[in-house]
Amino acid sequence: MESSSLLLLTDDLLTKARASASGRAAQTVYGGQGHELRQTVMAIAAGRSLEDHESPGEATVQVLRGRVHLTSGDDVMDGSPGDLLVVPPWRHALEALDDCVVLLTVVKSLNA
Repeated sequence: MESSSLLLLTDDLLTKARASASGRAAQTVYGGQGHELRQTVMAIAAGRSLEDHESPGEATVQVLRGRVHLTSGDDVMDGSPGDLLVVPPWRHALEALDDCVVLLTVVKSLNA
């Protein structure tokens, strides 16, 4: 069995995101290459974003800290700590309204 402290990781990633030129930092906590399920903790500094991009598969974003806007075209979903946002299966972006940390969960078919 394995266990990770997302609270400790949150603080570390926020420090890295604030110092990063992109304003972002991330660490995969489960899955990755060769797995259908991948969970990544991602920190984004206030006012920065994960620009418009395609969805890599079915995905959710759980807000752990801060507030975010998840946008897709004209649609906008706001998220605050504890919210679980379903990522649309088409182009979308994630903007940090405050320093934020999210848990991105992606299920990707290995046959794709």
